[in-house]
Order: sequence, then C-alpha cells, then structure tokens
Amino acid sequence: MKNLLYIIFILPLCIFSQEKITGTITENINNEEVPLGGANVYWLNTSVGEVTDFEGNFEISYEPEYKKLVISFVGYKTDTITVNSPKQITHSLKSTANLDEVTVTARQKASSRSFIQSANVLNVSSAELLKAACCNLAESFETNPSIDVNFADAISGTKQIKMLGLTSPYILITTENVPSIRGASQAYGLSFIPGTWVESIQITKGAGSVVNGYESIAGQINAELQKPTTDDKLFVNAYGAGNGRFELNTHLNTKVSERWSTGLYIHGNMRDTEFDKNDDSFLDAPLMQQVNVMNRWQYTDTENGYVGFFNFRYLNDEKQTGQLSFNPDRDRGTTNAWGSEIKTQRFDVSGKFGFVNPDIPWRTGGLQLAYSHHDQESYFGLNDYNIQHNSLYANLLYNSIISDSRHKIKTGVSATYDGYDELVLTESYSRVENSVGAFFEYNFDNLGDLNFTAGIRADVHNRLGTFLTPRFHLRYTPWEKSAFRISAGRGKRSANIFTENQSLFATSRTLNILDNGGKIYGLDPEIAWNYGVSYMQGFNIFSRKADITFDFYRTDFVNQVVVDWENPSEINFYNLEGESYSSNFQVEFNYNAFEHFDMRLAYKYYDVETTYLSGKKQTPLTPNHRFFANASYETHQNAKGGNWKFDATFNYLGEQRFASTESYLNTIGLSEFSPSVSTLNAQVTKVFSTNFEIYVGGENITNVTQPNPIVGSDYPFGTTFDTTYVYGPIFGSSYYAGLRYSIN
Repeated sequence: MKNLLYIIFILPLCIFSQEKITGTITENINNEEVPLGGANVYWLNTSVGEVTDFEGNFEISYEPEYKKLVISFVGYKTDTITVNSPKQITHSLKSTANLDEVTVTARQKASSRSFIQSANVLNVSSAELLKAACCNLAESFETNPSIDVNFADAISGTKQIKMLGLTSPYILITTENVPSIRGASQAYGLSFIPGTWVESIQITKGAGSVVNGYESIAGQINAELQKPTTDDKLFVNAYGAGNGRFELNTHLNTKVSERWSTGLYIHGNMRDTEFDKNDDSFLDAPLMQQVNVMNRWQYTDTENGYVGFFNFRYLNDEKQTGQLSFNPDRDRGTTNAWGSEIKTQRFDVSGKFGFVNPDIPWRTGGLQLAYSHHDQESYFGLNDYNIQHNSLYANLLYNSIISDSRHKIKTGVSATYDGYDELVLTESYSRVENSVGAFFEYNFDNLGDLNFTAGIRADVHNRLGTFLTPRFHLRYTPWEKSAFRISAGRGKRSANIFTENQSLFATSRTLNILDNGGKIYGLDPEIAWNYGVSYMQGFNIFSRKADITFDFYRTDFVNQVVVDWENPSEINFYNLEGESYSSNFQVEFNYNAFEHFDMRLAYKYYDVETTYLSGKKQTPLTPNHRFFANASYETHQNAKGGNWKFDATFNYLGEQRFASTESYLNTIGLSEFSPSVSTLNAQVTKVFSTNFEIYVGGENITNVTQPNPIVGSDYPFGTTFDTTYVYGPIFGSSYYAGLRYSIN
C-alpha cells in the first residue's frame, strides 16, 4: 500500500521529456485529399490526445508503451492504427455514409471506465454478463460493485436494485436510451428483460443527460440489445437450477435483403417445484412461468445515411406464491391459506430512426418512438392490486458541431403520455400524465486536459407544472492516466406509490395517504439535486495495468414522497417535512495481476437518512458498509477457440436498521439492527469452441440464510404478518448448470 500511495501522489510531480509524433489527417473529396481540421487524435486507453488544426496537422507526445493511435471525427469512421516508434503520419478518414464493413477484434475488458469521457460511466460488456447465470437484467449486476442487489421481499422472488443508496425508481432505466422500466413495470420490469438479449450495459452515476428526460436522480442504467446484423445467426442458451428454475433462450437472425435484417428472440422460464427449506410453511421461491418474445428489425442504408430499428415484443408472466397448502382455485379470497398470484401481460412496440447527412456527416438526426401496454392483475392474501398502464414516448434529436468537432451540440424536443388505472384493495385510482419538453446540450472536448457537458431542458407537464432541469459533467486530467470528474443535476418525478412498493400488500399493515392537495395521489412530485466528484488514476504494478477510483455522491431531496414503515401496524405516505439525503462514498481497485487474470475490490459507505413523523432516522434496510471482491481468470485459447473460465464474487453487507418501534421488534424476535451478511458466488465455464460452451455455478455457496424471513408466518392473517424484513438470502445455496450454442 505504501508503494501504491507513492505512485499515486508522487507521479504527478515528475516531469518527463517526451518524443513527439506529428502528422496530418485528411478526408477524400472528389478523389482529392483535403485537410480535416478539428479531428480527434489520442492514444487508446489514455487521456493523452490532441485536435488537428485547420490544416489537419497535429503533434502528440509519444511513449514506448503507447501502441494504438485512435483518430476520430463526427460523421467519419473511427480508425485505430498501430504505432511502434515516433514518425510522421498521414491518414485519411472515410465518411460513414460510404463505408464498407470493417471488423476490429481485440481482448476487451469485461467492464471499463473511460479516462476521457466527461460523465462517470461504467461500460459493462456481454463478457461481464456471462460471468454469472444472468437470467434477466435484475440479475446482471451481481459482479458489479456500483449496484446493490437484494430481494424485495420474502415471497415474490423478485430482486431489487439500488444505486447511490436509493431504490430503482430514482434511477432512469432505459433500453437503447428509451425509458422502459418505469410506472407499472417498476417492481418487476427488470425481470422482463432476459440477460441473453442484452449486448452491453452503460451505468451512469449521478445526473444523467437531459436528452433522456428529467426523471433521473441517482443515475441512469441503459441496456443495449443484441443487433440482428451482429448477433449470431442462431444462439441457444439452456439453464437449469437446483431450486427448480429452468430457462431457454433462442435467437434466430437472418439477412432479409441488402438493407433489411431481422431477429426473433424467444425466452421462456418456469419453476413448478415447491421448496420450503426453512419449514415456515411458505414457498421459499414462487412457482412461475414466463413467455417473452421479441421480433427486431434493422434497416441500414449506408449510402444515403439511414439506419433504423423496429421492435415488437409480447410478454406473459405468471407467479404464484404463499403457503404450501394454498390452492388458488379453492383458497383465493378466504382465510383457509395465505397465497398470492401476480399475472402480467405486456406489449411493446418501438422504433429508432437515424440519419447522417452524406454531404455534411457531422450533422445527424434521430427519432425515437415507443408505445407500451402493461396489464397486471394480482392479489396478496386478501389484498387486491391491479394496474393498467398505457405509455407513449417520442424524442426528436439533432446533433451537430460548432466550428469543429471540439464543440458538439445536441438539441431536440420530446413528448410523453402515461395513462394509469389502478385498483388498490377496494379503491380505484385513475390519472393521466403528459408532458412536452425541449432540451439543449453542449459538449466541449478537445481530448486534452479538460472536457465538459452542460445541458438544460424545459418541460411543461400537466401535473408537475413547468420546470427546468439543468445537468452538468466535467472531466479534468491533472496528469497522465488520470481523470477528475464533477457533476451536478436536478431531477423531478411522479411517485407511483403503490406499484413501486408492491411488497406492502404482503403485510397486515393498513395504508394511509396523508393528502396535502397535490396532483398525484394528493401528493406533490419528488424533486432532488445530485452532486458528485470522482477521481480515477491508472498506473502499473509490476508492469501490469491497474487503476483506482474514488467516488463521492450526495443526493439532497427538495421534496420526497416518504414511505414511512416506522409504525408497525401501518404504512404512511406523505410529503417530506424536514431533511432527506443520501451520501455515498466508494473506492474501487482494479488490477490485471497476470495475463488473463483480473481482480476487482471495492468498499462502499452509505449515509442515508430521512425525516419521518417520528423523527430523522437512517433509512431502513440500507447497510452503512459494503465490501465487494471479484476475481476472474481464463486460460489461453486453443486452435478451436476453446478454454476454461473461472469467476468468483464475494459480498459483505454490514448491519441494517429495521423499521418499526423497538418494543415491536422485541415482540417479533428482532433487534433494531440486522446482523452482517457475507455471500459467495462462483462459476466455471468450459468453452469447447467458438460455437459451444457449458457452465456450472453456485449462488450463496456459503449457505447463509436469514432465519424466519417472514414475520408471523404461523398466522398470516394476524396483525404481525410481514414479509418485508429481508436483509439477506432467504434460502440457502443454489447450484445451476447450462449450455450455450451458436452458429455465427
């Protein structure tokens, strides 16, 4: 550690003489090479870069470890060339409007951060997703320290995520930058996106971009889906687990014509075996079945600069949980046995259209359109909850530059419509929300020491009013292989109090809304500011690459819809009167210890507090401390592309505060804080060739379980019944196996 600190803090004080590379970047116009001013020239995986002048000339420092020089310009194909020594370089970029296909392959890190991007974005590739079972998007973050994953309750089997100490409603979750997990899909929507459909994930900490809307508070998670033109012609993934869960994924992709390609993506999962390992008379995991089908079309016309994607998706998801003796045909609506069914049908259609001007390639435009119909019918014991949600989304974008590619702008308009119909117990709620907004974002980036992105949007909303949303990100490089970032931004959203907190129905508590005359359930919208600083430093340890990142983010709520569980017999919803905030500190260390072996260590500290009717308290079930460790290794590939892959992930969660009064906790056998929890997951993959592999793994290998996760399970219709006191694994070890087969 002493040597590491020496490297981090002494290196910036050293000044080295450097050799230079000079050159000229051009473009071909009418068979004549014309200088290209404002092109970006930088060394791969560093923050060392320059911008060409008006004559297309550049000069950039050279070190022996620099090997790959990247040359880019808006509207042109980005090229990477190999440089082994200082020399004069002349290179011509090709417009994306007239490109043949070029494929570049290299060993890519499964997850990475950029040294030169202004926002703090973590890129997660499909290789990272394969390190775990990753059956759906909710389970795609098990090997990522920035996202916390835990069960939402003790009966539904649904996993919820948190970022910066805040639950998923405060995270803007998008699919190819179209808001998707929101409204009625907030509770279970992450389980509706199969892991094999995901090509990559981008995780943005703190304020996101104004281009994607005003709802982001803690950050943004964007999932890029597989593309018909780049995905395998045939892909099959079969999965089976010892807890009775089976899944099958099939991708079928074909090229219909020169410009059209299509893909059919089919997912099915089921569990029809009952388990009750803790002998509390309740199923440890729900009985379930899901059919999920997506048809995806891709249109590409490089000659005229057009590209488009069209998606059609249908989902049917059914879950049954409760006591082993529960029979829905016989016991629904009675007190014979406690049970629950959650049935969801969903239909989505969306389109993305892009245009690159062949004559002025730095001018591009895009249109995003999406419609979804979500219908959930459910009951939890004697509590009914149904919701229908129809949603429309449109976003028109225009991108260009000012003078040269150092100055980029994005501007456009967007519109949304959301119609909700809910049945909550015996009461109906209906409302319509619609908005129209405009945004502008400016990005300065000369690939030097400083770049920043500043954006603002103005929206007119029928329930949230007329308001502005500013966002700002800045990156500064004080010295080589470093990145210091700051960000700030404002978010505003409607709180869908029932669908976002569906676990409340699996309790005996009464529901109260302390109405103050607001326009959403009688409550006001949520407003928060998020601020963040981050520092990333890359260096070498024993000639192997390493990096360390320090993040600190704070979210301050101007208004929040408080979900108050502090009274053991009721749940109260009301507008914040006092202070509510979330402070999060994280340090992450990545090290390539030797060839094909990567390790990641992280520590996180949370300080999340809210003012309740009973006073200011730590937010329930949020640990102050978390430690994370991941190690992965793969052997050298043989002639057929085969090898072995090994991965292990360790998580430690510190104690977490339980809600409700101390006297009540003593009555039900709980102290004020939970014990700490440690879990270990591991997976081994045998790759036989580029077309076939098998994998086996285990979750919660240490067999840690939370005793009595369901309070009052012996009398589920009594006054103490509650399934929400979940702080760790609710069942023991689970082992799984699967196979992947593809035809390229």
